[in-house]
Amino acid sequence: MTAKILEGAEVAQAMEGRLFSELECLQDLGIVPTLAIVRAGDHSGNMLFERRVIECAQRVGVEVQNVVLPEDATQRDLLVTLKKLNEDPLLHGVLMCRPLPAHLNEDKARNMLDPQKDVDGVNDVSLGRMFVGNETGYLPCTAQACIEILDHFGYDLNGKEVVVVGRSLAVGRPVAMLLLGRNATVTIAHSQTERLDELIRKAEIVISCVGSPQVFGSEYFSPGQTVIDVGTNFIGDNIMVGDVDFDKVKDTVAAITPVPGGVGKVVTSTLVKHAVEAIKKRHGDMEIFQDDEGMCNVRFRRN
Repeated sequence: MTAKILEGAEVAQAMEGRLFSELECLQDLGIVPTLAIVRAGDHSGNMLFERRVIECAQRVGVEVQNVVLPEDATQRDLLVTLKKLNEDPLLHGVLMCRPLPAHLNEDKARNMLDPQKDVDGVNDVSLGRMFVGNETGYLPCTAQACIEILDHFGYDLNGKEVVVVGRSLAVGRPVAMLLLGRNATVTIAHSQTERLDELIRKAEIVISCVGSPQVFGSEYFSPGQTVIDVGTNFIGDNIMVGDVDFDKVKDTVAAITPVPGGVGKVVTSTLVKHAVEAIKKRHGDMEIFQDDEGMCNVRFRRN
């Protein structure tokens, strides 16, 4: 029996529908969320991601400011650029495309981002807030996208056995923390995990974020499982594939996200969602609502 395909487009469409209603209200109030996207060089994955974020932003009415630095930009060039964006009062969020060119220090760059504008949750302050459950910052978008997919398709995570394969700060560790926050029982596996195939086969939900093309075939999985494949890998003539061999696994498991067309589509919607949230946080946790006459209005939950 072929698995249910968990299409990211369906999740993104639902998210964007909710965002569109809020953005209409903001526009009526003369407020337009603005997101800056910083890219250094012409990394193909970054350019694809940038294009998808722009397309999503345009659909719902978020303005985007593109900031493109040359491949040979210096560390100082990048840090000065980020500082200017931090200080720009017209910008609500800043996204820094990664990976950076090899000669640039990514840790210094991501920690230059103002946590109040760090819509992808990459700054150490943002990550720290997430790990202690502080909701004043932003969650890493790819990790949050995994949860958005599971929520949309009606998965109750309470008590579920989940294996996360990958331990990066970008996805593996953050998504494990988000799952714990939903009372899942989480195991983090990685390249050094012994008997990885046995561990994966016992899970109810598997989230793969190792970044290696099609390393997990059908022998790693068992019937009834749900698989969230975060991998974005390129093989052959720039063909995008996941960590999981989709064609071999889809006849074994109960449900699986495709690559492309799965988690990636939800990541872009999550980023745009965070740009809208940035306005609310800036204004003291603004709540957007329609009054009894259908007019857009706001209230502030705290100062």
